[in-house]
Amino acid sequence: MTGSGVSGIRGARIDTIDSLREHLQWAIELEHATLPPYLCALYSLDPRRNPEAAEIVGSVFAEEMLHLALAANLLNAVGGRPVLDTPRMLPPHPRRLPHGDRSLELSLVPFGAEALEMFLRLERPAPPGAAPEGDEYETIGQFYAAIEEGLRHLCERLGERAVFSGDPARQVHAGHFLHTGGRLVAVHDLKTALAALAEIVEQGEGNSHGEVWDGDKDVFHPERDEVAHYYRLQELKLGRRYRRGDTPRSGPTGEPVHVDPDGVRPMPRNPRPAEPGSAARQAQEEFNHTYCAVLHLLERAFDGSPRLVAVATGMMYALKAQALALMGEAGPTFEYVTPEERRWSTGDERRVVVLRDGPYLVYGRVPLRRKRKIVSAGNDALTWKTGEPLETEDTYALCRCGHSGSKPFCDGTHAVIGFDGTEAPPMRPYEELQHVHDGVGISARRVGELCVHAAFCIGRTRPIAAMLADTADSDVRAAVMGRIDHCPSGSYSYALERGGAPIEPDLPQAVSVLEEEDGLAGALWVTGGVPVIRSDGRPLEIRNRVTLCRCGHSGNKPLCDGTHRAIGFREEPAPPPPTDKEPTS
Repeated sequence: MTGSGVSGIRGARIDTIDSLREHLQWAIELEHATLPPYLCALYSLDPRRNPEAAEIVGSVFAEEMLHLALAANLLNAVGGRPVLDTPRMLPPHPRRLPHGDRSLELSLVPFGAEALEMFLRLERPAPPGAAPEGDEYETIGQFYAAIEEGLRHLCERLGERAVFSGDPARQVHAGHFLHTGGRLVAVHDLKTALAALAEIVEQGEGNSHGEVWDGDKDVFHPERDEVAHYYRLQELKLGRRYRRGDTPRSGPTGEPVHVDPDGVRPMPRNPRPAEPGSAARQAQEEFNHTYCAVLHLLERAFDGSPRLVAVATGMMYALKAQALALMGEAGPTFEYVTPEERRWSTGDERRVVVLRDGPYLVYGRVPLRRKRKIVSAGNDALTWKTGEPLETEDTYALCRCGHSGSKPFCDGTHAVIGFDGTEAPPMRPYEELQHVHDGVGISARRVGELCVHAAFCIGRTRPIAAMLADTADSDVRAAVMGRIDHCPSGSYSYALERGGAPIEPDLPQAVSVLEEEDGLAGALWVTGGVPVIRSDGRPLEIRNRVTLCRCGHSGNKPLCDGTHRAIGFREEPAPPPPTDKEPTS
């Protein structure tokens, strides 16, 4: 990397904090610009017929995701705010590299000679002694050298504390990033910033500006040192692996790398939108919705909710399946879908969003706490005891598949296990489904489809239905009211007279993780009228009490139907998922 003594920088020097933040946002846009082309090449490879090519392209893609996260950490560290969910990220292809060499064109093409030449030019190492370039850079290494020069200059002039003014809680921490030997460096001072920049550049063009290695171990073959991106792509082009002793001048002299050209799925060059209303167009739109959801989740992750990185990574699995369905005559178009069109990802108001085959996203800092059912010696339901609040991020994700190792939070396991979160058809309004049972001074209503079998309505001797006949006795009537107030799903409700206004317990806007008798893990209890939005964008009826499935087995998803009781669902951590699967290959 270029040190602070560099002179002759091309373009305006990064001389202010604002300029530094602007360049780091450009770095995020640069790293993202590489993703769609790499994904198209990766999706076009049949991994059974081209396992080595799929492994190499998949590893490069994973490390470009790492570079994106590192650039976001750098921007957050200097008090900026990463932006990813914007049309600027997805201009039509072919496109130019943001603020880079205007002659370099990025296209969406299947794996082959054209894709390899594009990637090799993209990853090309900077020439020895090349000047840093803050704009219209010839190589990515020269662009990052300009950022390093600007960081060193600003730290010398203003002091590190003034430069690194960002909130440390916004840093994404992962030790080693999933599916790559690289390090996800948390940035808080010049030393860690330089380490992050070195990680990006060395993974792309090799360390020491003359070696093919990037300084890490190969994640797929731990006995090997990892080859930098440029040289991994050379391995595919030249059909041979690099081995120790090889240099950029000698080229690779190791074992052969086999590429089967017949094991590449066809795809149009720079696909265009299919005929409106056609099945192909619907598939393209579904892919675009999913890809923009990934951008949205990444932006939220880098904006104070780092745990959402796992959710965004998990969504890549769905993206792969949708892309494979498009290979052939259509192909993915990578068009931007506005938040308004997505319907669920706009604004910060409190809401719970069901992600398709994924977790619940909770927006607006809705408080999260635990509630434990208090029962009698005979396990009769008595009341709920509220526990301490759980620490959450601004936006957080709660497990819906039942297999997360960090329950109640999502850790991305749903994607690895192929969770089917298909939701039941939307339910008719409560008023249309209710069955009314009158007593004296009370009119009880029940919707059986909402019951989660929490058993407050049963009692030790008589159920609510039998007690209504005796509600002339105010003690009996009060007991019925109390039991209904404790019904978590609101399956039971009541008014003082038939047709009267319902009387609901005064519940705060919150999400409660329920624990039932004998340590059973119950539903997620959403209270206070917090809206719940299905994965198709349609809202559930807003009610004071809603119970959501978190065991993954309800027949009435996203609502709980009590199946957790039948299967004995508990909250012990799930075994770690297998790590030999790539989300994108």
